Amino acid sequence: MIRTLRNLFRLFVILWTLARHDALFLQELRDSLPGLALLGRLLTRQGVKGRQGQRLAAALTELGPTFIKLGQALSTRSDLVGEQIAEDLTQLQDRLPPFPGAAAVAIIEAQLEKPLAQLFSSFDTEAVAAASIAQVHFATTVSGEEVAVKVLRPGIERAFRRDIDLLYWLTALGLRAQPRLSRLRPTEVVEIFERTCRLEMDLRMEAAAASELAENFHGDPWFRVPRVDWDRTAQRVLTLERIHGTKVCDTTALTAAGHDLKQITAIASASFFNQVFRDGYFHADLHPGNMFVNADGGVTVVDFGIMGRLDRATRYYLADMLLGFLTGDYRRVALVHFQAGYVPAHQSIEIFTQACRSIGQPLLNKPLNEISLGRLLAQLFAVTDQFEMETQPQLLLLQKSMLTAEGVGRALNPEINMWELARPLIEDWMREHRGPEARVIDEFEGLLTALRTLPAALRGTQRTADLLERGVRLSPETVATLIGSASSRQTALWPLWAAVIALGAMVGWLAAGH
Repeated sequence: MIRTLRNLFRLFVILWTLARHDALFLQELRDSLPGLALLGRLLTRQGVKGRQGQRLAAALTELGPTFIKLGQALSTRSDLVGEQIAEDLTQLQDRLPPFPGAAAVAIIEAQLEKPLAQLFSSFDTEAVAAASIAQVHFATTVSGEEVAVKVLRPGIERAFRRDIDLLYWLTALGLRAQPRLSRLRPTEVVEIFERTCRLEMDLRMEAAAASELAENFHGDPWFRVPRVDWDRTAQRVLTLERIHGTKVCDTTALTAAGHDLKQITAIASASFFNQVFRDGYFHADLHPGNMFVNADGGVTVVDFGIMGRLDRATRYYLADMLLGFLTGDYRRVALVHFQAGYVPAHQSIEIFTQACRSIGQPLLNKPLNEISLGRLLAQLFAVTDQFEMETQPQLLLLQKSMLTAEGVGRALNPEINMWELARPLIEDWMREHRGPEARVIDEFEGLLTALRTLPAALRGTQRTADLLERGVRLSPETVATLIGSASSRQTALWPLWAAVIALGAMVGWLAAGH
């Protein structure tokens, strides 16, 4: 009862804030929740300027840290909020007034279990940047190294838990009122959002992310990641090497310093391509404020709270799909969606191919420098409702990151597209990983994996046969457990057939006199 009352009060505050910014989007509410729409009409203040997404961003900023982060998460979900609102939410400014420097010092001393004087020879108590979850202070270590110290806001975990509970409650209410929304997996959206925010509130995880990204680019002179000071890092404190550079969006200063904007664009596009396709681990918040140009013209990135991962199968799907679009092979685009399981098997591949053609055909006669791959993905995800495609959060995060990266490229040089500059890398990677030789190697690796699992499958089969001979009655589930889990039954059978085929081929080869 207390939880319900607390959530109802918080819901009223949210509605009131949204209404004052005219961000309730009454037509949409009228279609789904008429009662809420009526309340919205009573609360809404008329005459507020700006597009829907801009008004929503302003309201979320006023609602505080959790809702700022929610807005950033929704900016990757054009399938939920529409492409225009999602694009507006990417501009959501994650800036809040700083908390007192004395509080930051107290947190640092408590977390690192030392007086500040034993950690830093100087510490600027005035924050240089303050966001929804943490703020940053410049300092110098006792050994003379310049660093940037990130400190979590006091009480942020408690406020976050309160708002997450509310989001789960609202999601459950929404699904009861509109069961068709289950296709969009709203509960999973909240779960992913909760997990992401919890990781952001453990600054050791951000330190690990920075360390991994730096390791991936070890030896690359043009793309740098600040070094982590692990001795001055804890759950609520992160200390990184201080960066001296020019923000990538300050083209006037970059030009005045003699930097080549085309070269900077090339470095940014190559690094983004390598993160996504080479490593499958990418910085998912590469807005201009997180990228700096060094004195030598290289690029350094900061803020590693939001990172994305793509497994090899997803990278291959993505490469095949993009290649299909760029070459006009829409059947190939459709096939990779069905093979990946993104489109249910009962859907028509012919109709899905037609839908892909409607998206890709306008691109065919355009040069690569006029094509936005981020927007292409957004248009593709817009057909999810018609074909029952389940949401793929990792691809939505990538799509948002692509749009952000493309925006950086346009800001540096509107005449050049980042994909055009990265074209040699794209072609080399495709030749190496998606060409005929690569496919043969993949099949061979699959065969070796299958053969490695064959002994276990045969042992499970033998145990099943022994039990059946002794008259033991086995359920199908027990048989599946003995041979392998239900989800791996197909995998258990494939090695057997692969081995038979391989042995048969070998016998035939020997019999032929080789």
